[in-house]
Amino acid sequence: MHKRTKSILEELENLYIEKDKIHIIRSRADSLIESAGRLLDLVTESYTDEEADNLTRKFLNSIRTRDSRKFQRSLRKINESN
Repeated sequence: MHKRTKSILEELENLYIEKDKIHIIRSRADSLIESAGRLLDLVTESYTDEEADNLTRKFLNSIRTRDSRKFQRSLRKINESN
């Protein structure tokens, strides 16, 4: 009986961890999306339409490929040319 009780308690604990992970993922996603939206608004306000479109594409591509250098290079090129 002790072994069965321990198994049930372990299952309950694992269930809580899974729900907590789901909450963390949702919370972080909401925060990141809000921040990215504010960043893209700032880019649109700070650069010409063509530059902002280019930086937006590079930003989204950097997220997709998990390579921030792509966005940084484009940002540096635009800032140096201005």
